[in-house]
Amino acid sequence: MSSDYAVYRQLVTQLLNGEVVLPSLPSLTFEIRSAINSPKTSISQLVQLISLDPALSALLVKQASSALYRQARAPQNLRDVISLIGMKQLGVVTMAHSVKSLFTLYSPAYKKLFLEVWERMVLKAATCSVLAKRVGRIAPEHALLACLLSEVGSLVILSAFRTDVTPPSSDEYFRLCRQYSQSLGVMLLKRWEVEEEYIEVVRQTGAWDYCNSQWLETVDLVNLTLHQAITGRDKNAQLPPITEIAAYQKLQPPFNQLDVLGRLRVIADSQFEITEIASTLR
Repeated sequence: MSSDYAVYRQLVTQLLNGEVVLPSLPSLTFEIRSAINSPKTSISQLVQLISLDPALSALLVKQASSALYRQARAPQNLRDVISLIGMKQLGVVTMAHSVKSLFTLYSPAYKKLFLEVWERMVLKAATCSVLAKRVGRIAPEHALLACLLSEVGSLVILSAFRTDVTPPSSDEYFRLCRQYSQSLGVMLLKRWEVEEEYIEVVRQTGAWDYCNSQWLETVDLVNLTLHQAITGRDKNAQLPPITEIAAYQKLQPPFNQLDVLGRLRVIADSQFEITEIASTLR
């Protein structure tokens, strides 16, 4: 264990204790989310709001122009983009963009770790959305956002090292995440006034025995995705077999089929689509 690990823990504990201010969502994000949720909002009003953030506008155009939407003619403006992707996906992309932009890149070492974490987050979120699409019951956009937010505490931990402190190694960082990510994620989402359902997903992420209903729920998709991501990265991870976790036992054939490597076949067979979705969030 690095001799610096105690210093890292102290910095993260300061976040938990409120000694360091947690990042706040931009006011524009709240305005856009509120407008999306209001039946009185017109597309023209949304276009006007989104235009205030050129980076978000560019990300939305990139999303709508991707192979996911299979359009013969690429959208020409934000009005076209909103009409094509819909309000739900607009909300997801807006939140994803806001979360990523909060954690400004500082030193090269910090940037390397940040990009590693973000890549892992978007791949998991894309996987979760595809799993939702295949299995049904839960909107893919909802599953994507829930999975992305389930990891937001990991980014908060990174924010403790954005000054002159040398970031921890990957191993040290993941150990910090196991200890603190959920608590910080819950604190942050409450601060952002995110819906309680997403906060509950954060609380139950990684709770392999959690079962609130006989029906497949969003947290089940998140836990299935997480289990596959961990075992894919670390063959020696101390996890129960996927067939023993509560979420897997809710899957109905053919979605519970495993391949020769023990992966959910529905995920293994969807790698192209997963990569496509992840690319729109990078």
